[in-house]
Amino acid sequence: MLTEDNKIEPIKQKLDEKIKLLNSSRVIKKVTPKGDLSWYIKWISSFIILAGMVLTASGGVEPYNLFFHFIGVTGWLVVGYLWHDRALIFINGIAMFIFASGIVRYFV
Repeated sequence: MLTEDNKIEPIKQKLDEKIKLLNSSRVIKKVTPKGDLSWYIKWISSFIILAGMVLTASGGVEPYNLFFHFIGVTGWLVVGYLWHDRALIFINGIAMFIFASGIVRYFV
């Protein structure tokens, strides 16, 4: 039977080997991809969400702020699918529903 130490030690050894190969005592490994489709979607979506926040803060521009937020969280939902990240899928799926509800409420 494997103990908890046996499961952790091989992972630590692999990380130590990678650090030695990089000849660095301080390594910050980036895990998110750069330059692929998800990279562009996440940054564009982030700026769209920021624009939605600015519109919300300025006031009186409803439902445009909701549209911006909806588009931004939809982009992040796509990123969640591309990364297989359940937390991103969960939070942005719920956010889409909330913003869609606000848009429908505005027009109905």
